[in-house]
Amino acid sequence: MFTSRQLDEIPQLRCLPEEQRFAMKVVASVLPFRVNRYVIENLIHWDNAPDDPIFQLTFPQPGMLSPADFDQVARMIKSGSPKEELAAAVCKIRHDLNPHPAGQQELNVPTMGDEKLGGMQHKYREIVLFFPSQGQTCHSYCTFCFRWAQFVGDKELKFASSEANTLHDYLAAKPDVTDLLVTGGDPMVMKTWNLAYYLDPLVTDPRLAHVETIRIGTKSLTFWPQRFLTDKDADDMLRLFERLVGAGKHVALMAHYSHWREMETEIAREAIRRVRETGATIHSQGPVLAHINDSASTWARTWRTQVNLGIIPYYMFVERDTGARRYFELPLVKAWEIYSGAIKMLSGLGRTARGPSMSTEPGKVEIQGVAEIRGEKVFVLRFIQGRNPEWVQRPFFAKFDDKATWLDQLRPAFGEKKFFFEDEFHAMNI
Repeated sequence: MFTSRQLDEIPQLRCLPEEQRFAMKVVASVLPFRVNRYVIENLIHWDNAPDDPIFQLTFPQPGMLSPADFDQVARMIKSGSPKEELAAAVCKIRHDLNPHPAGQQELNVPTMGDEKLGGMQHKYREIVLFFPSQGQTCHSYCTFCFRWAQFVGDKELKFASSEANTLHDYLAAKPDVTDLLVTGGDPMVMKTWNLAYYLDPLVTDPRLAHVETIRIGTKSLTFWPQRFLTDKDADDMLRLFERLVGAGKHVALMAHYSHWREMETEIAREAIRRVRETGATIHSQGPVLAHINDSASTWARTWRTQVNLGIIPYYMFVERDTGARRYFELPLVKAWEIYSGAIKMLSGLGRTARGPSMSTEPGKVEIQGVAEIRGEKVFVLRFIQGRNPEWVQRPFFAKFDDKATWLDQLRPAFGEKKFFFEDEFHAMNI
């Protein structure tokens, strides 16, 4: 395992110019970096670095910071600035990078009595997110990660809880909740017994019978497929899935994939097969990203490969307005062109993927297309999920803007002053 302090110890990086290696150190002093030997030795094509998509996915790139922020940190490192001064500068840059987008801290944290439940989020009626403290790291970090703030060592920015009883009591008090998403970080870094501590009561506690689906957000099928094959408790993890499925729960691994190459190794395919044998399902999701997967052919091949392996394409996301967005984001019209172009190359089983979807403060907003209506060129939008469930599936329209990358940059079409949900959403925040 290599972190920012060990960049110089990665022999494969010697193929890159010294200037680029220094730039990695600069970015890695602000945004989290972590990569393991499996990724380095099996997924990256080093003869194509730095343009290789998996290299871009895992190694810091200079464009991930604004030129001003990059130059400031680079100067401080070169001049040997005191650690305290560098840490203060880095802290300010991080806070300016919108560490918790879409109102995660302000709007999503639930309460029980007078207590805020800091290791949970409850944004949509049917699903609760839980952040087990033992799972708030990853086998490797994605450079685009919208949860980068979990990994920088700032407790004020981190979601985490080890309070299983609190989780179960909260779920018991919410009969409308059908889905629990265990997320991170990556819950698959946890030992099986730790995960079972949180999940087994969903079977044994009659108060929790209404929680029908257990989702586990993970990148382990890409970054550490050994988790399901050769780790000491790999078989125990698979037996846990079987136990939950056998008790009538739907276990769904929400697998993060960014490129078809992540599924090419034999061990990755064997891990997928073993997970599916337990009765758990695997659903794929990931953002469309400049420098990594910004072509329709890449997405078509990714989704086609997943269908062939028994994975269900689920979401194409738009890169969130946080962290390294400036390097990875695409105009919304470009994202939609990539999505629609890829979907046209697939059979019906591959067209289960929804998107491009923005996870905004009001909810998940899907770009359904570009149209001309009454002489005006518009984006056709709809909510896939909303803070008010009544918003879901309702179409609405925004003026076409070929430079917009997020919902807050769009304006209502047809002379309307506000989108239909705005007044109600603002009332929720009062």
